Amino acid sequence: MKEYFDRLYRKGFEQFIEEMEYSLENEKKCFIVTANPETFMIGEKDRVMEEILLNQNVSVVPDGIGIVKAAQMLDYNITDRITGIDIAYKLLEFGHKMEKKIYLFGSRQDVVDDMKEVLGKTYPKLKIVGSQNGYVEDKDAVFSDIKAKRPDIVLVALGIPLQEKLIYRHLDEFDKGIFVGVGGSFDVISGHKKRAPRIFIKLKLEWLYRIVLEPQRLKRFYESNIKFIFRIRRYK
Repeated sequence: MKEYFDRLYRKGFEQFIEEMEYSLENEKKCFIVTANPETFMIGEKDRVMEEILLNQNVSVVPDGIGIVKAAQMLDYNITDRITGIDIAYKLLEFGHKMEKKIYLFGSRQDVVDDMKEVLGKTYPKLKIVGSQNGYVEDKDAVFSDIKAKRPDIVLVALGIPLQEKLIYRHLDEFDKGIFVGVGGSFDVISGHKKRAPRIFIKLKLEWLYRIVLEPQRLKRFYESNIKFIFRIRRYK
């Protein structure tokens, strides 16, 4: 697992956003993986996910506070979280400013429809060239449509590790575009769910806010986060 920490982006949120903006403006290709403890735990069991995390052409950023804390325990100089939702909002902002094209893939159809409405009102210069809900049977075929539309931004909200594996499988088919798996971000951007209040974000307690609202998350949190931290302590 130490190799995964070696791959983490360490220059901080502001620097990463600047680099992402540059890539978008200059039509570079970029695949961003937002890593939390579950990401690394899956990587230890799943060969494809391991390959993704170790690929030098993939940007692995510290999303979860558990990753940041674990990195610090292992003496890595990482202080900033770079969350999927923040990346998504920045891409929407930059895409609007540069009049770029975006493709939305994932979540329920009503969420996608409401998200498109929000984007149309808030980022009118951002061109939505295609969308597809996450319940389509042939998800690989969706990437044929994405390739044909040649978007500059591709947001995939299918959950880990499906979204990462799907992007990775088709990445070589593209010569440009910023690809990122954004998990449940469509729910927040569309207005179907609220992001944690600012105080929770400031204190790095978004995970607690989500568990309070959705207690069923507790088991998953224990399996991926608590076990992860215990493992890092044993490793240290």
